[in-house]
Amino acid sequence: LERTLLHELGHLVLRQTTRVRLPLWFDEGYAAWAAGELGRLEALQLNLAVAAGRVPTFRELDTMLRGPAGSADLGYALAASAVAQLARLEPPAGLERLFERLQAGDDFRASLAAATGLDQDGYETLWRRALRRRYSLLSWLVAGGFWAVVALSLAGLAWYRRQADRPRRAALDLGWVVAESPMPSEGDTEGPDRRPVDRAGSGD
Repeated sequence: LERTLLHELGHLVLRQTTRVRLPLWFDEGYAAWAAGELGRLEALQLNLAVAAGRVPTFRELDTMLRGPAGSADLGYALAASAVAQLARLEPPAGLERLFERLQAGDDFRASLAAATGLDQDGYETLWRRALRRRYSLLSWLVAGGFWAVVALSLAGLAWYRRQADRPRRAALDLGWVVAESPMPSEGDTEGPDRRPVDRAGSGD
């Protein structure tokens, strides 16, 4: 609940401090970044996405944010990473410079250029390259993905063992029945008569 509130407050801050139209990736990315939503789970999602080669353009990122829950969740993490990349730039560049230009009335593209020295396409390229350097299959494994692989492997081995043991368990049950017997008395410690059935049909 606290993170959701902080996320919505991030949107309100943007509305109050800027009077220009913002791209969806920045609007949602700033709110998610300001709310501290780029945590360990989101980092694992980014690791896996980047390792799988799924690094979208900003246009594709906007589409992801409008998509179903699974796609949108990854989209929020990616958008937050794009804003975090801005925040890591050395002053006077970065988010502070971006907001100064937005408050002065510049549109977003001009403000981004003033904050980064790049147009939006150039910053997109910079962000995607930084994302690939920061997140990889190795970093995903180090961050916790290794244990996810181990857990899935153990679950798979357990399932395989159960399937392999099924014929043996069924064979052990063949020919055995539990004979009906009266309720044991208090002193009777023996259980029900469990004995093999004579399959030959001799009746002896």
